Amino acid sequence: MTNTIARVVVDLALDREFDYRIPSRLAGVVQIGSRVAVPFGRTTAQGYVVGMAASSEHAQLKEIAEVVSKKPLLNDKILELTRWMGKYYCCPVELCVKCALPEVVRKAKISWKERQYVKPGNISAEDLAKLRKRAPKQAGVLDILQKSEGMFVFKLLKLADADATTVKKLAEKDYVQLSEQVDDRDPFGGEVFLPTTPLALTPDQQKALDLCKAAIDQVSNSSPITHSPSPILIHGVTGSGKTEIYLQAIEHALHQGRDSIVLVPEIALTPQTVERFRARFQNQQITVLHSNLSAGERHDQWHKIRDGQSHIVIGARSAVFAPVQALGLIVVDEEHETSYKQDEAPRYNARDIAVMRAKIERAAVVLGSATPSLESYYNAKRERYTLATLPTRVDNKKMPVIRIVDMRQEAIRQKGRNVVLSGRLRDAIQARLDKSEQIILFLNRRGYATHLFCPKCGYIPKCPNCSVSLTYHRQAERLLCHLCGFVGSVPTSCPECRDPAIRYAGMGTEKVESAIQHAFPKARVQRMDSDMMTRKTLYREILGAFRVGKIDILVGTQMIAKGLHFPNVTLVGIIYADMALHLPDFRAGERTFQLLVQVAGRAGRGDVEGEVVVQSFTPFHAAVQYARQHDFIGFYESEIEFREQLKYPPVSRLVCVTARSRSETKAQFYAGALARELQKRLTSTLGVVAGPTAAPLAKVQNQYRFQVMLRTQHIIQFVETLTRVLANLKPPDDVSVAVDVDPISLL
Repeated sequence: MTNTIARVVVDLALDREFDYRIPSRLAGVVQIGSRVAVPFGRTTAQGYVVGMAASSEHAQLKEIAEVVSKKPLLNDKILELTRWMGKYYCCPVELCVKCALPEVVRKAKISWKERQYVKPGNISAEDLAKLRKRAPKQAGVLDILQKSEGMFVFKLLKLADADATTVKKLAEKDYVQLSEQVDDRDPFGGEVFLPTTPLALTPDQQKALDLCKAAIDQVSNSSPITHSPSPILIHGVTGSGKTEIYLQAIEHALHQGRDSIVLVPEIALTPQTVERFRARFQNQQITVLHSNLSAGERHDQWHKIRDGQSHIVIGARSAVFAPVQALGLIVVDEEHETSYKQDEAPRYNARDIAVMRAKIERAAVVLGSATPSLESYYNAKRERYTLATLPTRVDNKKMPVIRIVDMRQEAIRQKGRNVVLSGRLRDAIQARLDKSEQIILFLNRRGYATHLFCPKCGYIPKCPNCSVSLTYHRQAERLLCHLCGFVGSVPTSCPECRDPAIRYAGMGTEKVESAIQHAFPKARVQRMDSDMMTRKTLYREILGAFRVGKIDILVGTQMIAKGLHFPNVTLVGIIYADMALHLPDFRAGERTFQLLVQVAGRAGRGDVEGEVVVQSFTPFHAAVQYARQHDFIGFYESEIEFREQLKYPPVSRLVCVTARSRSETKAQFYAGALARELQKRLTSTLGVVAGPTAAPLAKVQNQYRFQVMLRTQHIIQFVETLTRVLANLKPPDDVSVAVDVDPISLL
């Protein structure tokens, strides 16, 4: 029986599918994944066809008005993934569908960019000689053009220093041929990458690669398989050659006719990753997908993937939804990174989506990290994942020596002053500068001072919208809130008691940069944080300058902490290792350990042994001490014991439900009602309800926040119960509810 009914989700968060009749004029045009316009109430809405049927339980059906996209934008596998996301992350499936498509693709307001293209025509040597005498400008254009098969007119005119009239006259004589062609908006277009060849692998690397190849072979086999291969976790110390394993695994996938997706946690890492991949895969189309692309670039890159012109996709979190034609491998580099977690609905983790997509599409998935998340390593220890270990750096390079500086003692020596650079770090920087080596200084806080305070009355400027103090930014001469963006002026005296001795307290990257410039005036210093990234190309420019030695000292936040490879960096200084250690979050120790090890791993990647100086006020904390030894296993065993005692992830699963409102009373009341309703529905074996309690950041963007914390061993059944409770217990209009399954941060 012919399918005459289309099931459509519209661009409204209703979490429902609606049946529409397919008119005869659109028969064969409407397909699963098509973007369509449909009558909805008294208006017209756009949505996506997510299913087809021969009949409907509804007698009176409206017809689809038109098909918006020429080709389906979503295939059945991606739609299956978005349905799973909606159920697992407790959010409407429409939001998941929107998440899988870039905005420029959904709105279809941008198309391919066409330009005039010129090719050499027919001209005899005799005519060319005459042209050189009569019209040397035209002859010069021809000389440049004949060295190529053709180029866009605007590029030719730039090279020849000519105008459009010159080319037009050549076309009239048939010396050149003009046509309209698509100009690919490639963010890396025009760049030349020196080709590289596969490197020899260590025995440990070879074992890891063999596991990857076996998984790819399993999914590439033409015979049907009952299940996809287990995810592979590569636990390799920094500099152990994980990227080379990815490259050779992707090459194997290409030989099997399979496409690959590579996820990196930060946009800053994308240029360096793309360079390595384009240098290796010269003849394969490599595309990039991340939020820093222009709308036109994103349109072209996405459609090239969907049309099968690209076989390797590199990008940040959203690239996990890339519409590759024959998925064979997904690589998640630095799989532990918190930036893989989206902070708005659907609050998905790209690492977990990669594992689920690989399962749905029968693909191999490889997770890599020097400091795996406890969840991934826990899965590996229980043989849900296959573990590969790289315990040493390639070429037997030594791990950097990590020295801990007790800043309590330093403060005593400096008579209580706010010390930015300890004596040991200052001496180490000078020693490296004397040898023309490079230094990275890390502090995961931007701005100049964390707050202002009055020593007389204790006044601290607070954000009027959030429960945090304002951060002083000296370059902008403003007080800023890093949560809501509020901007305040800098007082010259205390607004409360009028004392002029108001002071700055704490430090950020601006203060570190200033201290370095003052201590080492001849050094070339560059700061790299989100305040500096005012242009989308600035990441690449700064990293490029650092690579070629134009910068001596790079000061930055976490965007310089991982994945970057600079052989001449021999010293890393961690200014304040305790930054996140004492936050009210059970993952504080894990995050601190990971960050210290990752930042330390930037040192000593060349021929010179690296050194790391860690400044800490709690030098004997387990996270700091295990990081000093590069001992992930020791840290894991220590941390997992604490998690087991408290039944925290990865031993159990966590769901955080946050009620938000401008009214503190209403937010607290709804959170309490939700907690009571869940306690009625849940058995002790299914889950534990805690709260409601005020969130650690009790007020953000003028919204009061109360949390209900839920722990369970049975996440699927638990989420289904939570979804039913939320559907029945509708919040008031001025209360919003956010559900975070597997939260990364509890703040």
